[in-house]
Amino acid sequence: MLSRIADSLYWLHRYMERADGMLRLMKTSYILSFDKVQASGMTWEPSLKIFTSLSKEEIELLKKDNVAALHYLFLESKNHNSIKVIITRARENARGVQDQITKEVWEQINQMYHMVNNPSLKDILAGPDAIIAIDNFINSSDQFCGITDSTMPRGQGWNYMNLGKYTERCLLTAEFTHSFFKKIDFSLTEEHDIIYWRSLLLALSGYELHLKNYSNQDHNYNVLQQLAFDKNFPRSLYYSLDRANKYLTDIAASNPVDGSIHLLRTYGRLYSSVKFADIELVERDGLEKYLIYVRKELNEFSRELGRTYFSYS
Repeated sequence: MLSRIADSLYWLHRYMERADGMLRLMKTSYILSFDKVQASGMTWEPSLKIFTSLSKEEIELLKKDNVAALHYLFLESKNHNSIKVIITRARENARGVQDQITKEVWEQINQMYHMVNNPSLKDILAGPDAIIAIDNFINSSDQFCGITDSTMPRGQGWNYMNLGKYTERCLLTAEFTHSFFKKIDFSLTEEHDIIYWRSLLLALSGYELHLKNYSNQDHNYNVLQQLAFDKNFPRSLYYSLDRANKYLTDIAASNPVDGSIHLLRTYGRLYSSVKFADIELVERDGLEKYLIYVRKELNEFSRELGRTYFSYS
């Protein structure tokens, strides 16, 4: 497979996964912004910090303004991580590899592109139907995942797409976890109840699973266990890295090139740091340090992947 094609497939799915993560965090922020109790202290601040490059002062002005925050995160072209920009980039990558993806996958991406460019979307996001619009985009994102899973052939293209998907998913989980634990200075001993953690778990679609599977009251530990090391939670660090490892191994086996062994070793160190870790180890070394390490190593792996397989300089 040409490096240009592999690059486009990888970033196509990274952009779609990023949009999905943004939409879920935005929905949580929007719903909990109306919470009179505000037990979780939820505002637009996490979304604005993670998905924009705004200054602290600019975030302060936007974080309690639903209309302005939604517009900036959804439609602002100056924000390189807005939903509109990300879906446009995904569509550009998909258009360049139409012979490598199925017609159904292209049509779903194209549909989302037209949804986000609908002239009426700006007014809808400013009105009472904003949550309906967000839900429509989340449903379309879910449809993209289902269509891709049910129509794409399991070949090299599939491997590059899913490597991108799970690389981005792991980064998002690390970013979300870092953002929410930072508010309590990364402490695992100063207990916070489940209402505090509700916003983080909802943003990662793990709230219901948490209530079913974690019955004791050690909420700080339980949340970290689920988001970092739960092998059955599809958005945990462990699960994401485990799936990415499978697709990277398949890529290296089917297309061994100069540097692929080094790339596997680079990734293996990161994967092992999660696979063989536990909360006691993380607590001893420091949660903040651990999450920063995961993000740093994952970004370095992505750069190394680009140099090895996509001909980046």
